[in-house]
Amino acid sequence: MPQMSGLARPTGFRAFVGLQRPLVAKGKLKMIFVRNAFVLVPALLLAGTAAFAQQAPKNILPPAVTQTTPAPAPLPAPALPPADAAALAEIAPLAPTWSLADAGKLLGIVRTVAKRGLIVADYEPDALQAAITGGEGVALNDVATRVFTRLATDLRDGRTPRAARVQWLIVDSDAVTLPIDAALTKALASHDIDGALTALEPKHPDYAALKAELAKTPASDAAKIGLLRVNLERWRWMPQMLGDKYVLANVPEYMVRVNTYGRNIAAYRVIVGKKDTATPQLSAKAVGIVVHPPWILPQSIIRQEVGPLIARNPAAARARGYVWTGSGKTLSVVQKPGPTAALGQLKIDMPNGEAIFLHDTPNKTLFANNPRAYSHGCLRTDRAYELGILLSLIQSGERLDDVTVRERIADDLVTLIRAGKTEKYPFKESIPVHIGYFTMATTGGKALHSFPDLYGRDAPVLAAFARPRVEPAAVAPVVAPAPVG
Repeated sequence: MPQMSGLARPTGFRAFVGLQRPLVAKGKLKMIFVRNAFVLVPALLLAGTAAFAQQAPKNILPPAVTQTTPAPAPLPAPALPPADAAALAEIAPLAPTWSLADAGKLLGIVRTVAKRGLIVADYEPDALQAAITGGEGVALNDVATRVFTRLATDLRDGRTPRAARVQWLIVDSDAVTLPIDAALTKALASHDIDGALTALEPKHPDYAALKAELAKTPASDAAKIGLLRVNLERWRWMPQMLGDKYVLANVPEYMVRVNTYGRNIAAYRVIVGKKDTATPQLSAKAVGIVVHPPWILPQSIIRQEVGPLIARNPAAARARGYVWTGSGKTLSVVQKPGPTAALGQLKIDMPNGEAIFLHDTPNKTLFANNPRAYSHGCLRTDRAYELGILLSLIQSGERLDDVTVRERIADDLVTLIRAGKTEKYPFKESIPVHIGYFTMATTGGKALHSFPDLYGRDAPVLAAFARPRVEPAAVAPVVAPAPVG
């Protein structure tokens, strides 16, 4: 078997509560212990006296005349007054202490939050102003903490309910890596409220470009403001860290780019899913390359296209490389590798529950078209050989500008393809692949461009912004229907 150089071998605010709860409970508990002492100590003395009285001289009378004395009834346990019993119950967590200065900074951020693409009214500016007017204390602590938590959550995770995030299957890990209680602790300790909130926002250059564009867009341009708001929101649905080296596809743009350490180093045209077999948004790990990959057809394609062909003209189906077992609902179909196979001669192995991946295609003339929505959900990739070589080089740890290494990897890949066998080679290091959906984005540079909303997915997000905000905990996750491969 030829070897391929460059390829691998097989939440709550505990800090504040912990500081403040003893200060509240300690006095009441001390009173209870003192009161109990006055009740329990006499009771213990009485019990000791009774025990001493039971140590009588030995009974020497005959059994017939032995007299028995009934045992004294046990003393009832002293009952605590209702107020004291309630004081012993668990005390509800208290909100952190807000100074008037810090609360004022938060109010200033809320009043300008539209510059971040959010809705001012969602964050109770009037209630926060009233609490500030009332002075420091429990009311201010409660309102300011609630507002900070709500705003921080939306800046980190997005405001849109999951039901409006159509086929958005990307898992955002920011709730684990960027906890809100830690952000609040830092904000109040440093008195840098804006800095703590900004730290929760996406760090991708496109997010910064969208915010800058929103800041200079006139309020009269409602359509553009809506477009900017939608795409700022989508970045919040993404994990803040995409990876030091990653692949990012943008479905409405029909493009995929390779990024290393903050630089776009390559871009490739892609063919995406048709409207009725839309490409979902997901993240996966590229773990290797498969040359001459077979295609296991999903049941939807078997039902709609290949099954009828097999029933009508089995010879034509075999000529296209299809082999099958079973019949009817048990029919299973695989397309063998070959020069006319749908997956071409190479695919990026990126296991995921939707069976979506980047792959070669024999129909390369379609890349000249725009739009390019012809697939069953997967991303047919232009210059797939080059992409495979580049990803092999990235994961190998070799210098990207080393021409000798690049040519060696290219020669090895060509040798593998010419061998004509299905081979799978794992990467030494996996490479994150993110498939996003942005109708306004940069194209590898700094300038923003807008793209047609291929699947009509902007409208549900805009509609969600037009409705009152829904607390994230009250929104049940919606599982999108699995697309075909």
